[in-house]
Amino acid sequence: MIYGYIRVSCDKQTVENQRFEIARFCRVRGLDVDGWIEETISGTRAYSKRELGKLLNRVGRGDLIICAELSRLGRNLFMIMEILNLCMARECRVWTIKDNYRLGDDIQSKVLAFAFALSAEIERNLISQRTREALARRKAEGVALGRPRGRRSAPHKYKLHAHRALIASCLARRQSRSAIARQCGVSRGTLARYLAACPLNPQID
Repeated sequence: MIYGYIRVSCDKQTVENQRFEIARFCRVRGLDVDGWIEETISGTRAYSKRELGKLLNRVGRGDLIICAELSRLGRNLFMIMEILNLCMARECRVWTIKDNYRLGDDIQSKVLAFAFALSAEIERNLISQRTREALARRKAEGVALGRPRGRRSAPHKYKLHAHRALIASCLARRQSRSAIARQCGVSRGTLARYLAACPLNPQID
C-alpha cells in the first residue's frame, strides 16, 4: 500500500500544494497512491493523537508513506526519529520529496536508524545531566526542592465540621473518641484525622 501523508498547521494553509507534489512525484515514477491522509494540526502535537498515529498503527512490511518533507511528520527532531524508528520496526518505507529522504530496508537506512537512536540517547543523557546540575545549584542556593507541602483544608470542608459543637461538648465530658465517633456516624479514624487537622476547644459553643 502507498499512502500520501499531508499535514498543514492551520486552516489558512492549503493541502493542495502538498497533494500536487506527491501526485506528480508518484506519476513520474509510475506509482499509484492507495490512500490519502490529510490533517490540519500542529506538528508539535504527539503523533499518536493525530491521524498519522492511526496510519502508523496499520502500516506493515512493504508499505510506503510519501510526504512532501520530513517536517510534515513532526516539528522536532526527536519526534521525527521516533516515527522513523517505528516505521523501520514495522518494515514500512518512508519517502520525502523535498528532502529526497528514503527510509527502507537497505544498509543506509539501518545506519541512519542507528544514528537516530544514538542521538536520542545522548540527548536524553544530556537533559538528565542538566536537570541534576540545575537541582544541585538550586539546592546550594537554599531553594526548597520537591512538591510544596499541601495546605490544610479549611475546617468547613471537613465532613465533621457540622458536628463540631457536639464533638467539643463530648470531649469536655471526657467521652471516649469511639463513643463520639458513633454519635457522629463516622469511624474513629475519621474523627481522629479531623481532630488532628482542626483541634477543637472543648468549651466551644
